[in-house]
Amino acid sequence: MIGLIACGIAWQLFGSGTIDNNISRKVLTDFVYFLFLPALVLIVLWQAPLGIDSLRISFVAATNIIVWVIISWIVYRLLHSPKQISGALILAATFPNATYLGLPVLENTLGKWARSIAIQYDLFACTPLLLTIGILIAKAHGESRIIESPFVTLAKIPALWAAIIAIFLNLYQVSIPSPLLALLDSLSSAVVPLMLIALGMSLQLKTLRWHMLPLLLPVVIIQLILMPLLALILARSTGLAENNLVAVVLEAAMPSMVLGIVICDQFKLDTEFFASAVTLSTALSLVTLPIWFNVLISL
Repeated sequence: MIGLIACGIAWQLFGSGTIDNNISRKVLTDFVYFLFLPALVLIVLWQAPLGIDSLRISFVAATNIIVWVIISWIVYRLLHSPKQISGALILAATFPNATYLGLPVLENTLGKWARSIAIQYDLFACTPLLLTIGILIAKAHGESRIIESPFVTLAKIPALWAAIIAIFLNLYQVSIPSPLLALLDSLSSAVVPLMLIALGMSLQLKTLRWHMLPLLLPVVIIQLILMPLLALILARSTGLAENNLVAVVLEAAMPSMVLGIVICDQFKLDTEFFASAVTLSTALSLVTLPIWFNVLISL
């Protein structure tokens, strides 16, 4: 996984000489977003065991995000940081990279069964909250611009439609035809490597500055330490199954999401600070994620 992220960083630094890094990254992420990820969501949720634990996963993820949105808002109010920086860092502190890094980590660490946890954690909690609460935060701290309804935005997410179709087929116990299974399996196999390469291409190494660290520190502490800790408490209190508990806490321990850069650009938040938070938290997560994994398997 580190090797694939390094490939993305290498492309960002050296490139092909003819194609801009941002254009290359957008092509990769568009393929993942519109084709490969929906195929993965469809094949995983169609076959995954869905039940009361799915509700518990959504509850843990949503509660965790809402709690830390409130706390991070208070923290940056107390630090008296400029509005554009505060808005960007509240988003960075509370919305994890649940799919682009979380899915590969869970699949490679726990097995293919854990992919459904990453998908449910993101599509049933993180994404809806990002497009509602996240947008409200961005509006309050940046330039308020009229955009389409969050429900319209949600309706345009291919992976969400794939999830709805997959759940319907799963609940009605419709078997997957062999040719379709082979096609979906081939398409979904591209998700993990392309996600990790795109993540490497998204890291903004040049934006990190020493003067940023006091404001970036709360992001790192919340995302990498406090969010997984609260997720562990919530998961245990809801009676989440042991294997699912490990997966959910690891999801909560992911670094800041990459998608927030787009929201920061839309609402004129401080994109440089957000990119720095993503880069720093992603780098440090290479240390904290193994620690959390060892803590969880020892419980």
